Amino acid sequence: MKLLASVANVQGNMEVPLKDGVRQAPLGIAISCQGKGTMNVTYAPSGLSFPLQCADDTVSTTYNQIDLKHKRASASVSVRAPNSVRWAMSVGQ
Repeated sequence: MKLLASVANVQGNMEVPLKDGVRQAPLGIAISCQGKGTMNVTYAPSGLSFPLQCADDTVSTTYNQIDLKHKRASASVSVRAPNSVRWAMSVGQ
């Protein structure tokens, strides 16, 4: 799997562009968070999304895979999270 994007130690919202777009292949999104609140992760351009519930006293981690049917020259993953949540994400394909 090739790493397309990675961010760490982020608080609040962020849109992360995927370098060189995406291929017609599975796209993996791994994300970890800590802090009280719920964050939502969205892949664009399709708008597919998933939530992750975060807690103060533990690191919550999830991995989701999206089977992409089309290659895209431009794509991104957006995270909407409260400022109380610190998070990190890696996206690969």
